[in-house]
Amino acid sequence: MKITLINGSPKPSQSASGRILQFLQPLLESERHENTLHAWRRPDLDSQDALDLCECDALIFAFPLYVDGIPSHLLNCLMQLEERLAHTEKDIMVYAIVNCGFYEGHQARWALAMMENWCHRAQVQWGYGIGLGAGGILAGDNATPLDVGPNRNLGQALRKLAHSVTNRVSDQNLFITANFPKLLYKLGGEMGWRKNARANGLRARDLSMKR
Repeated sequence: MKITLINGSPKPSQSASGRILQFLQPLLESERHENTLHAWRRPDLDSQDALDLCECDALIFAFPLYVDGIPSHLLNCLMQLEERLAHTEKDIMVYAIVNCGFYEGHQARWALAMMENWCHRAQVQWGYGIGLGAGGILAGDNATPLDVGPNRNLGQALRKLAHSVTNRVSDQNLFITANFPKLLYKLGGEMGWRKNARANGLRARDLSMKR
């Protein structure tokens, strides 16, 4: 089985989406699948990449939630890929993993609905998607293994996904949250905003200033 994993984060490094696919890739390799990892950070899709994707058995997208939807550069690439996929004879399955800055994973439901609608337009099969809440933890943690600490729920979800891809299974979307207290996640985010404010010559009170 030929699988392509696509990192749809615009970040060149240290993205939560990239971290998720790093966890997923060895799970797919253990099933003896041929898989490659692509990073889409620009709004233009290379024509050769598009042709290669049309020869895959499964496509797995991982991207951050932007305003409850798909990042614009990734959306542009999907639109360019749509026409080519609609004319391929391959029976391609599509899965997606959306990581949210929000604590609740179900915040990704609209972005996953967009991916499902895109599959209908591109005439490929929608498998299902995973909405991951508190995804910001992944971007700042390169040490914690899968299935450990805050990554326990993610480990279970990715193992299920690898099994589903292997067996070409469609299912209901799965919504999870990192195993981390909501209060501490909120405090950590607020500390990050204050740190960025000071780095730009602002005070904490300036963050809520109305003009």
